[in-house]
Amino acid sequence: MIIGGINLKIVVLTGIPGSGSTTVLNKALEEVDYIHINYGDAMVEIAKEKDIVNNRDELRKLSPDVQRELQILAAKKIKEKSESENVIVDTHCTINTPAGFLPGLPEWILRELEPDTFIIIEANPDEILIRRLSDDTRNRDKEMTRIIALHQEVNRATAMAYATLTGATVKILENHDNELDIIVSKMVETLNI
Repeated sequence: MIIGGINLKIVVLTGIPGSGSTTVLNKALEEVDYIHINYGDAMVEIAKEKDIVNNRDELRKLSPDVQRELQILAAKKIKEKSESENVIVDTHCTINTPAGFLPGLPEWILRELEPDTFIIIEANPDEILIRRLSDDTRNRDKEMTRIIALHQEVNRATAMAYATLTGATVKILENHDNELDIIVSKMVETLNI
């Protein structure tokens, strides 16, 4: 969106658990003029305002219809915010569930958001596995490196499908161990285009 000659953007940032997307995002936000919105947090905030949940864990227990309504309301709120500020939406491109991969941004959300760019943070599957095993602050599923690699491939394909629906670009950035400054620099460059 262009306002007063300034092109404001909605960027969707995604990466599978252990990719380091949160670490990269936090460092990049020190250098760019964007606000950060976590999609799940936006949904919880709206649900709390409607007095239908007290915390994030209760969100997933709501009926699918209510969850869809909250998704749409969150997308509208994010879109409204993007009318005055650059926005980075931190969310999952896909979720690996026992039933299979679930799209994190269904078509009705994409229609509301109209993102300009998708940034996918990736790492080598071995790096991701070691990061997950080393992180005792989270209770993550144990996955083999081939499943981690598959999830990243599914994210790429899904992001391209999202881009086909929205006209957005897709940028893939590699976050390798001990190279945080390199990826942050590449992300800042992408955000400033």
